[in-house]
Amino acid sequence: MITARAAATFEPVGRAVATARAFVRDTLQGWGYSDIVDDAVVLTSELVTNAVIHAGTAADVLCLRAEDGVRVEVADRYPEREVPLQGVAQPAPAPDRENGRGLLLCAALASRWGVEYSPTRKHVWFQLDLPDRPVGTRHAGPALPTELLPTADERIRVAVVQIDPTGAIAAWNDDAEHLFGYSADQAVGKQLGDFAAWPHTPGTGTGLAEALRLSRWEGSYGIRGTDGRVIPVYASHLRVRDTHGEPSTVCLLVRDYERAVLQTPPRAAGGDSAGESRTADPFEVFIGSPAPDDLDGLLQRTVERARDMLDGDAAFLLLATDDETELEVRATTGLPSARQRFARVPVEAGTSRYASARMPAVHEDLLAVPGAVPLLNGTGMRSVVTVPLKVEGRLTGSLGVAAESAGRYANEEALRLQFAADRIALAVESARLGELERLRRGSLSFLVEASDLLAGTLDRDQTLALMAQMTVPTLATWCAVYTIADQSSDPYLSYVLHEDEERIDGLKELLSGVAPPDPVPTPGARVWSVPAEAAQRAALEASRRQLGEASSPLSSGIGTTLATAAAVGGETVVLPLVARNRVIGMLTLGKPSDDHFRQEILELAEDLSRRAALALDNARLYSERTAISQSLQRSLLPPGLPQIAGVEVDVIYRAAGEGNEVGGDFYDLFPIGDGAYGFAIGDVCGTGPEAAAVTGLARHALRLLAREGLGGPAVLERLNAAILDEGARSRFLTLLYGELRPREDGSAVLKVVCAGHPLPLRLRQDGTVEPAAEPQPLLGVMDDLELYEETVTLDPGDVLLCVTDGVTERREGTRMLGDDGLAEVLRTCTGLTAGAVAARVLRAVERFAAEPASDDMAILTLRVPEPHRL
Repeated sequence: MITARAAATFEPVGRAVATARAFVRDTLQGWGYSDIVDDAVVLTSELVTNAVIHAGTAADVLCLRAEDGVRVEVADRYPEREVPLQGVAQPAPAPDRENGRGLLLCAALASRWGVEYSPTRKHVWFQLDLPDRPVGTRHAGPALPTELLPTADERIRVAVVQIDPTGAIAAWNDDAEHLFGYSADQAVGKQLGDFAAWPHTPGTGTGLAEALRLSRWEGSYGIRGTDGRVIPVYASHLRVRDTHGEPSTVCLLVRDYERAVLQTPPRAAGGDSAGESRTADPFEVFIGSPAPDDLDGLLQRTVERARDMLDGDAAFLLLATDDETELEVRATTGLPSARQRFARVPVEAGTSRYASARMPAVHEDLLAVPGAVPLLNGTGMRSVVTVPLKVEGRLTGSLGVAAESAGRYANEEALRLQFAADRIALAVESARLGELERLRRGSLSFLVEASDLLAGTLDRDQTLALMAQMTVPTLATWCAVYTIADQSSDPYLSYVLHEDEERIDGLKELLSGVAPPDPVPTPGARVWSVPAEAAQRAALEASRRQLGEASSPLSSGIGTTLATAAAVGGETVVLPLVARNRVIGMLTLGKPSDDHFRQEILELAEDLSRRAALALDNARLYSERTAISQSLQRSLLPPGLPQIAGVEVDVIYRAAGEGNEVGGDFYDLFPIGDGAYGFAIGDVCGTGPEAAAVTGLARHALRLLAREGLGGPAVLERLNAAILDEGARSRFLTLLYGELRPREDGSAVLKVVCAGHPLPLRLRQDGTVEPAAEPQPLLGVMDDLELYEETVTLDPGDVLLCVTDGVTERREGTRMLGDDGLAEVLRTCTGLTAGAVAARVLRAVERFAAEPASDDMAILTLRVPEPHRL
């Protein structure tokens, strides 16, 4: 009688075999059939391999549960292949030959098996019977003395958290509130990832989202409490569905040191049945099948199996750096993993052979040799055995098992552990190299993207923000950037960023209260302990003040202090920002409490700091030069327009080019004396700094010569000589210069000289538009000029419009605004003030073409108001 079924289809890709193994293992464990899981996984692996690898078709796997056992069917879609017939004598294939081996394994391991055909498929099935066992017993351990039982608190609390299909928390029990501090109202509806500190390297291994989708999962991670600290927990996840078919995941969580409450006991090795000859791979015997396909999973499985093999209380695995001088903690069990992960210890800790990770070592009592194993300081472990992991004679890591009681281990345990280490060393190194390759590819992509972003701005503040945003949270939990203005200045805290925005203000206050790191130009990251020490002192003082008051819940002040202390309590490193052989700042990266940086991250941060330093220095130089340029440009503009009684004046000026305030066009209006005013509008050939230099010469020369009492022609002739004296730096210049003298009758008399410039236009009160001058030779070309001035009288209501060629030569394709187009615009300005006339002309110029103007532009309007407006 079939009581349950599970089915899945696997496409013909390389990962299909491993996925099928996981599917069968999870299904059978979910049904409670752990005793036959290994055999079922081996047979499924062989049959699916035949289908997807050798036959090249998809494989359909069906698991059927009955009262007396399990039947597994594997179907492929290529039934034409020959299959060895039962009862026909055939030579057995070689053991290392894959074709046909799956059917031989079925015959050896299964209670019953067979092959069935249909027009489109071939089914290979096998059945595994359940072993006889006492009713109601699934697993039983030996009776143990009380002192050897697992340690737990007097009141064991099991947090029950239910996760809906979106990853949000749907249920949160009272024990969860007690363990982590959040009430059900605070937790329900939020993502579990908001609380979980998942021990996972980006790009490798299984993440929290993947673990929640597995049918069953067990392991260790952390939950952030309300005080910001990470609480290590051991979790058991079970994926279920309700009566309506909706899936969810039930998570049971206990404190990590109480893992025995939830952890599935290891299956005892059973003896082989008579007549069977089964050779097991030593690596698979130790690690289990299927082996994890990622480095973190492989290392975690290794330490757990090592601890169980020697019946230890804790185990740890460290990987060697490329130069074999340091070991980096990568996996632990039974230890505060959050505190130890990625911490580094030296390979050679002393002169004794027992202080070198290159040799096996047994310490019967760590109290007799304090500090012999720095990783175990303060953990309560008394005895430890460590063995090296070596590949081709090169040290690649170290594996250790520890116990809380003294004298637990001797040479015999060291030999057993070394045997296991020798079997897994090559697999660990291969997985490590694969992870490094993935990290390096990711690092290259990261650095390319960072370089593009940094090269895309020359703004100093934006560069600082980009530096911090690229490091947080990719490389670090928080970041601070110090800048140094010059060699005589102290480092200044310029930017602070934390992955939790609520921590930024507290972090900034903390760093502002401590001395900045020394600006050492030595490349590479160096540890800076000042922030963590300052945070600990602040937290201690806040706690003492709180204890001196009436016992009450933590105030917001002490809560912020404790949260800041937790945020900066881990490892903090400083990388110099060196550009053009000068230290221009420091990049500071930090981790939360008891956390460390891995070596690959520090190397990536060092590469980033070099690029960021150059970008920051470029932004600094650009800012300085822009400030100088703008200051010089502003000095070329008139300080302000004078107020002229009886005449309205307005000017609009636009310089072409990004960052330019002054170009080749210029204007001026200034008092000459005796009630007269000089005005000018001109255009130097070209744009940019060279044209601006001639602009400054022309404007200042005009003022000086006009105030000497010279007339318009004489002023321009002397200016022409000054321009020619510049030699190769000279530029020819078009200039409209005039003298304005208001009269008592409300009119104004103008004397105008137009040297090669667009003619000024006069708008009469009746709407008539006419040129107000005649063209004459431009300046800066000929030595001898014969210029003359013309007199124009502006009656009340008249407007004089003076523009540069940036207005008249405005283009849209083959069309050009021109003098006629400008005159048409001016005819519509009757009755408008001088400012309104200038604004209307500017709008007409801007709307004439869709593209922005590429030439400098100046508009000067003079208007004599009507008598009733005086």
